[in-house]
Amino acid sequence: MAIADDFTITTGGDIRYVGAAHAATGAGYYTVLELHRFLQDIADDASVAVSGDNIDITSATPSDRSTDNIIKLLGAYNIDQSASEHLYDGSILQGTNGVDEEIWDGVVVIAGAGMDLQIIQDGAMLDDSLANDDFWNSIPFGTSDKGLNPDSANGISHRFMVKVRTADADIDGRRFIGITRVEGFSFSEFKINGSARGNNVLALTYANDLNDVQDASGFTTVSNTEGYRSIDVSGDGVFEPYYSEWNRGTGTINELYERTKYLSRAEAANVGTLYGIDARLFRGITQQIDVQSGTQSVTDFNAVEPVSWTGGTGQMLAVDDVNAATQMWIQLLTGVVPGNAVTITGGTSGATITTAAASAVTERTISTPFLGLSTGTAIIGAYGIGIETDDLTNSDKLFDLTNAERIPPNNVTFTITSVLSTQDRILVGPNTGATALQTGQFLLSTTTAAGVGTEIILKAGTETPGTGTNSASDTPSTGTLRLADDNGVYQRIPYTARSIQASTMTFTVSSGDVPTATANNNAFISYVDALYDGTSATDRFTAVYSANRDLFIRVRDGGGTPIKTFETGGTFGNANASVAAIRTPDA
Repeated sequence: MAIADDFTITTGGDIRYVGAAHAATGAGYYTVLELHRFLQDIADDASVAVSGDNIDITSATPSDRSTDNIIKLLGAYNIDQSASEHLYDGSILQGTNGVDEEIWDGVVVIAGAGMDLQIIQDGAMLDDSLANDDFWNSIPFGTSDKGLNPDSANGISHRFMVKVRTADADIDGRRFIGITRVEGFSFSEFKINGSARGNNVLALTYANDLNDVQDASGFTTVSNTEGYRSIDVSGDGVFEPYYSEWNRGTGTINELYERTKYLSRAEAANVGTLYGIDARLFRGITQQIDVQSGTQSVTDFNAVEPVSWTGGTGQMLAVDDVNAATQMWIQLLTGVVPGNAVTITGGTSGATITTAAASAVTERTISTPFLGLSTGTAIIGAYGIGIETDDLTNSDKLFDLTNAERIPPNNVTFTITSVLSTQDRILVGPNTGATALQTGQFLLSTTTAAGVGTEIILKAGTETPGTGTNSASDTPSTGTLRLADDNGVYQRIPYTARSIQASTMTFTVSSGDVPTATANNNAFISYVDALYDGTSATDRFTAVYSANRDLFIRVRDGGGTPIKTFETGGTFGNANASVAAIRTPDA
């Protein structure tokens, strides 16, 4: 079809598209220059020649060409949103009395053919406000790829126009963001920080993601604690700040990656939220804001909430202290970032605080997808992303809210297999080197009294427990130890925490578990010390690897189906390992 068949002009100046709908046979698409040429062509007619084209030589001039890509409609002449969707390769400006009351600017997308493009404008998905949804993704009749007006020879997947000014006011400063978030493909985005007349380029990556190959809709054990989190990812006893604590549940670390991509996919069917906003809009932290101490109102901030200031809005993703903040981290939604000494107000809490007097805002680089990158077996996290420490290995790499790189220690799990639930008692301890239990691994540092106190302090025995040895680092953070009481009985003592000093280790225990024991009594870590009950808590232990450790393993069952005591050695090394018990009947 020709442009004259697809557009009509009323006597009032309304230029309207009347051709076939998007994706239908015969749907017409024309450059802004073609529209101008069409209008000028009929404007020089002696009289109206075609019904519906109410322009001739007696009419006011309908349009003016600044360049081939910038066309201004004059006087009362105007297009509507529907007409704009069938024009491309430039800008259309219109308004009465010479004022540009409405502007559509051209968009050229550099991306692989068939890319699914979404637009974020004024803090919302643009397709939510349009009758034709994401019209730019229509599949032209007779083709198979999404994208209007492509030019594959030049790497162009889409060409269309976006309305950036209405009612004589720019829409969010003519800012918008192009994103592509399709499961199985790379995520990317490109920001236009104030569109210009003519064509504005969105350069996006659209390629197969070889680490996103599964349907992640069923990975429902993945969870997240949102807001400011303190996590000891480095395993050095010093907690670092993050704005999340993702838990991969029963999945692998790569399935966590796939799940977060699924949660933030940009499609209409995704009605979920992340950090209190439409998950399709969630991008991660864009700015870190330093605030003035002592300026916060008596009202506390929420952990996560919308915030605003003169000139902009955002979503607060974390604050270091809800009632005495010194820093907050936001995703900018609309407008510009707050300046120095500007009041920020919580949109839900009503709390207020003032930004720092100087250098208040630090821009942070976002990642696409927001979690970071996956190697298939490890995560390289985006800025501020936190992950539960038990879900990490030393192949992972995170960056905390100070932007410091954090590499987890090598957490290794050692498991005893071929054991029977409720029947087998397992003991794993240090080995003398001759397949015998090393009961003098440590010595009691300070005499204890039965049921008194909540600490047991161990010092050097055959091993030195302090800094610089694996005796400290490969002792599980929670577990059990055995301490010889003054009757020579090795009492089993559960501990909930342990701290490392220069030449001692201190264990936190319940006072009821403290026996009477004299300083220098033997003690050792019982790495596994339980009746196997069918759970992972009773047949294995996890600790940080720093050097190989020789283990002594004993399994006994003297009950209804007794076995001969099984004893063997094992090695706690730099990778997960296991030993299978041999169940020789004792009949």
